[in-house]
Parts: sequence; C-alpha cells; structure tokens
Amino acid sequence: MATRTLSVSSLTSTAFASFQRPRRPPSAPPLPRLLGPRLRASPLSTAAAAPDGDDDGVDTVEQLLLPRLPSASAPGAPRGRIDRLMKLQRRADGDAVPGPAGPGGRRRWFPYLDTFRPAAGSADLSSREVVEVLEPYILEARRDRIRRAVDNRSYAVCLVVEGLSDFGNVSAAFRSADALGVQSVHVISCDSSKRYRDNRHVSMGAEKWLDIEIWDSPAECFSALKKRGYRIATTSLGTDSVCVYDMDWSQPTAIVVGNELRGISDDALELSDLHCSVPMKGMVDSFNVSVAAGILMHHAVCDRVSRLGHHGDLLPEENRILLAEFYLRHRESTSTILHEYAKRKAENFMARL
Repeated sequence: MATRTLSVSSLTSTAFASFQRPRRPPSAPPLPRLLGPRLRASPLSTAAAAPDGDDDGVDTVEQLLLPRLPSASAPGAPRGRIDRLMKLQRRADGDAVPGPAGPGGRRRWFPYLDTFRPAAGSADLSSREVVEVLEPYILEARRDRIRRAVDNRSYAVCLVVEGLSDFGNVSAAFRSADALGVQSVHVISCDSSKRYRDNRHVSMGAEKWLDIEIWDSPAECFSALKKRGYRIATTSLGTDSVCVYDMDWSQPTAIVVGNELRGISDDALELSDLHCSVPMKGMVDSFNVSVAAGILMHHAVCDRVSRLGHHGDLLPEENRILLAEFYLRHRESTSTILHEYAKRKAENFMARL
C-alpha cells in the first residue's frame, strides 16, 4: 500500500560507488521490462541483496485492481494480494465502531484487531508480541522512521478515488495520502477490464504502507464507510457545494474525487452527505484530480491541527497495533520469523498441558 528498500549495506554501496558501470555490448539484446520493484541500494537494511517483497516480484496497485478469479469468490477463499498487504486480523464492517464518540458524535474507525494469525497449527500473536519479536531484526533508523509515521497516522480522514482512467493520478494520490498521514484509501474500480501499468515512480511505493480497499461501486463503498462512521464529501462545483475552508475536518470524513473527464458519478453525488469544492481564482474551473486530492487532504490535516492540535490521533493501543502492522509490512521475511515464533509458542503451550 516509503520506497521499497533492498538489502545492501551502506559500506558495500560506498565501496562500489567509484566504479563506473560497464557498458553493455551493442549486440546484447535489451533486458525485458519487469513490473517488479526497481533495485535500489539502502543503508537501512542489512541482509543479502534480494527483493524484500513477494515471490511474484510485484509491488504495484495494478495487482490489487485485477478482478478475482472465480474460484476465489467463495467465502473464506484467498482474495489475492489485497489481503497479503494487510497482515493483522481486520474488524468486520458489521462490528460496532470502538472507542468514544468524537466531534460531531461520530466514532472514529480503527480497522485492526489485536491479533496476528500465522499458519494453521500455530498460536495467535498479539501486536505486543509482534513488535517485541521483530524489533531486533529492524535497524534503529528504520524503526524510528516507522514509529514517526505511525505517530502521525489517522483514520479520521480517508481518501476515495472513483473511476480514474489514468493510474498515474491514482498513484500520485496514494503518495500524497501517505505523506500527509492519511492511512485509509479506497478505490472504486468501475471498469474491471482496465489494465494499469507500473507507476512506482509516481507513488514511490506508498501503496505498501496504506490500507487500500477495492470496491465495485459507489453504493458498496459508501455503505461500508457510513457504517464505519464517516460522512461522505464528494468534490463538485454545483451551487450546493460547501467551501472546503468552511468545513469542520475534525469529524470523520471520506474525501471523494472522481474521473478526470466526467468527474464524480451521479450515483456518488446522490449517495454522498455533502458536496465540497476548492475555491479557484484563475481562468480554469478545475484542478488535476491528483492535485485536487492533495489539496483537500492537506487542508483537512491543517484544519485538524488547528482545531485539535494534532492530526495523528491513534490511541496508545491502536498505535501499537498499527506499529505491528507496519513491522509486518516492512519485509516479507518478517512473516517467516513470526511463524516460527508462533509455532514454538504453540508447542510450549501443548507441552505444559
């Protein structure tokens, strides 16, 4: 859902920096373009150089938007990469929203349960156990950066992108959401046949750290968001639109931006709670959709800081749970470490019976 880092030590990177890369012989055929992550050396990782992600070598939202296989549509069947991005157990939409009511009487949604469920035959782990087990395997500089990001995360504002045809815009919106501490992002994919290409140069790997959910229609998406306590604010230039500067962004709000040409669909406009717009002073009457999303999220964060004194608003327990989730996403090998720990935990428990 931070750029993917590779396991190359800074010492090795420095040692080879002075050597020029040998030129490819003219007769050599060009290498095929891969969808996987581009190789990049980083001083924040220490193991041997290898991709830290999945066996399929893909880390793009393109895979999230692919329709599920028919065999995976049954309840309990694997849902593909979207479930692989989110590691901890998630709260069902029908569950009551936990925590005290915030401004406007709405409760703030938090999606994760304090449970990591490894492979069958292993014991469940709490977020505290996940953090304690994985922390020694993550360099201090990386841990500090992850902690800072989690401290500034919030679910009080989420982003919804509806029917975008240019995935560069989707990727740019993801990047802005991550940079501004907006953890929850929703994609309404109205055209399941649309095939998007690799846009990691735009998103900078932000999708790895976001909670990305895919929906088939505005009705499905908005229904779930309203159950979670969000009001739905669609961007529109109609006469009934509210200026974003006049809105109270301390209330849980879903910001919806629409297609580059058609804008927000009629269904989304009808199902939303309010319409909002950003004042423009020039000759044009609209922003690029990714720019509009960035402006809206930035203003929401600034307004929340002005009203509340902060944007990040996770409770201590929620902070620890999301920290465990980020540790799990840091590197695919972390799951293997936890599986082994959970297996030993289960064996020790059985031995005491």
